[in-house]
Amino acid sequence: MTDEGGAGPDPPVEGWPAESAERRERARALRARGINPYPNRYDRTHGLAEIAAVHGAHSLEELDRLSLSVRIAGRVMTQRGHGRASFLTLSDGEGRLQVYVREDDVGEEGYRLLELVDRGDFLGVAGKVMRTRKGELSVQARELTFLSKALLPPPEKWHGLADVEARYRQRYLDLMVNPDVRRTFVARSQVVAEIRRFMDGHGYVEVETPMMQPIAGGAVARPFVTHHNALDIDLYLRIAPELYLKRLVVGGLEKVYEINRNFRNEGISAMHNPEFTMLEFYTAYHDVDAAMALTEELIAAAAARVAGEKPATFKGREVSFRRPFARLTMKQRVLDDPESLQAWATSDAVRGRRNAKGALLGPDRYAKLSHGKLIAQLFEDLAEHTYWDPTFITDYPTEVSPLSKARPDDPSTTERFELYLAGMEVANGFSELNDPLEQRDRFLQQLGESVSTA
Repeated sequence: MTDEGGAGPDPPVEGWPAESAERRERARALRARGINPYPNRYDRTHGLAEIAAVHGAHSLEELDRLSLSVRIAGRVMTQRGHGRASFLTLSDGEGRLQVYVREDDVGEEGYRLLELVDRGDFLGVAGKVMRTRKGELSVQARELTFLSKALLPPPEKWHGLADVEARYRQRYLDLMVNPDVRRTFVARSQVVAEIRRFMDGHGYVEVETPMMQPIAGGAVARPFVTHHNALDIDLYLRIAPELYLKRLVVGGLEKVYEINRNFRNEGISAMHNPEFTMLEFYTAYHDVDAAMALTEELIAAAAARVAGEKPATFKGREVSFRRPFARLTMKQRVLDDPESLQAWATSDAVRGRRNAKGALLGPDRYAKLSHGKLIAQLFEDLAEHTYWDPTFITDYPTEVSPLSKARPDDPSTTERFELYLAGMEVANGFSELNDPLEQRDRFLQQLGESVSTA
């Protein structure tokens, strides 16, 4: 296809599929007809899901009596024609709806417009809500408006992009063809909104702390390094907001929180991303029990915001957020395991086995670990992936919890918890160690251990 009096087909664009040249020709043909394929604005009256929700149960006769006029917009998902009538399926991300186009309704010129429509194009449709003789809810078009011409074809797997790499590299394609992905995006937004509402409602002050910091601190991780040209100094992208949030508490803000973006220059997996978001909050005068209570209430409220009365599901399996959440000490969980702590530390029975992360188990893995680190390592290998419903693990060994206060009745154990659900750690909290001399001693001890093992 070429424009009348045009210069012939457009040459191919490097890296674009051959079909794109045909689509560019159709865009030129639209302009030749005086139609802008990329107009500035289109006013809708209804979303597609809204029409389906309100009128999905109405009969053909009821819709005829209503004679509801609408203006809708969406991406063309399918198109088929039958002589002087055609059917389109539009999607606006939240819903899909059929459009019934007759030449008698839109006129010959309007009907010929369909010759220039490709899958992936955006159209505006003005018409009446109706039901076809086969019973499908539709909009009978009286006017079609081009909103955006797609010059690249949609994915080959138009009804469900399956290639994992393509899905994550091109999330817009993933959103385009996988409705569940859109629901996940919306659910995440609802969770973040509920977190903010919850924390504000409990008297916490939301703050923002620097993302570029002169000291890489707040957690143990390799930082990303950047350079500040005006100051001619290297800075580190934030590993965690901890140090700055603590300074705000020192300054007199008794309840602070930040929904923060962090950067850790380490491995990538389904559970770890170099760039991620987390909530971190600090409360003056509270201890670990108060932090657990608030965390439990917050998690349950966020789950209710998304799931409502329905059970929450993850990977096809239900997760119960019924309160109270289970609580176990780390020692209980390890020592109550069928294979005792001592057996794992001294036996060859586990040689060749692997944990949930694929790490090889056996005496060599545990031989040089101190008692506290051995407990923590065994818990990580044997137990942490087994919790599906929310479960608090408490009383972490002091050796692996340098920022936590020790229990008054047991200096080898700290007032610390981690929350696990769906086989993942989702929260970590503790009574903050605020004795500066003890904190210094612990850091020096850690430094000495790292030097001795280097």
